[in-house]
Amino acid sequence: MALITWNDKLSVQIRQCDDEHKRLIEMVNQLHDAMKEGKGKQVIGDVLNGLISYTKNHFAAEEQLLKSHGYPDYEKHKKEHNQLTLTVLDLQKGYEAGSAPLSQSVMNFLKDWLTNHIQGVDKVYGPYLNGKGVK
Repeated sequence: MALITWNDKLSVQIRQCDDEHKRLIEMVNQLHDAMKEGKGKQVIGDVLNGLISYTKNHFAAEEQLLKSHGYPDYEKHKKEHNQLTLTVLDLQKGYEAGSAPLSQSVMNFLKDWLTNHIQGVDKVYGPYLNGKGVK
């Protein structure tokens, strides 16, 4: 069973962002599956690296979209992205060093952060960008 399932409550009404959020959900689910199936450290590490890389690219694209349309809460939004990036990079460093195994609590943190971020701060920019003609 998937850790996170996409549904309309997660839609921000911006196609590009929704597509990227769907991909992030797929990648978190892949990481969760690899952990549950007891995949080796190399496989889990590769999936984690891919998730981190994709997340950084998504954050950069989302921030550029917000900035280019004068989104008033851009700095606050970027700060949230920066905080998560630092947290996940620490997680990755600990995992690679063997001091922080990938656990269900870590997966729940990723799930909760992603869904709460999308349903909270991301949902707010949807109507703003829609009003600027972004669909």
